Amino acid sequence: MSADPNGSDWMRPIVHFEILARDPQVQRTFYGELFNWPIGDGPIMNIPSGLGGPEPGPAGHMRQADRSAIALYIQVLDLAAALDRVPTLGGTVVSPPFDVPGGPTIAAIEDPEGNPLVLVQQ
Repeated sequence: MSADPNGSDWMRPIVHFEILARDPQVQRTFYGELFNWPIGDGPIMNIPSGLGGPEPGPAGHMRQADRSAIALYIQVLDLAAALDRVPTLGGTVVSPPFDVPGGPTIAAIEDPEGNPLVLVQQ
C-alpha cells in the first residue's frame, strides 16, 4: 500500500526506539540524568521526543562489527561535560572525542548494561 498518488513508496524514517534493560531503574537513572530525559513510571517507561535535534530528522548507517547491537547516536550540548558524567552514572567511556571528517565531533560510550551509545556534540 502506498500513500504516494504516483504509486511509489518513500524512504522510511526512524520514529521510535526501545531500550531493553535488565535493571530498568539503573538504566532510567543513567539515561534520565545524562540526557535530561523525563522517563515515566510503570512497566513501560515512556520517553518523550527530544527538542532541538538536527533537521530533517534521524538518519543512520550500517557497518560490520564483532557483535550485533543497535547504537543510539544522541546529541548533547557539551560533549566534554557529558563524558565526565558517564562513569559517575555507571557507564563507560569507550573512545575519546574525535572529529568525523566533514561532520560532528563524537565519542563512544556504553550504558551501565554495556549497550553502545555515541554522543554527538551539538
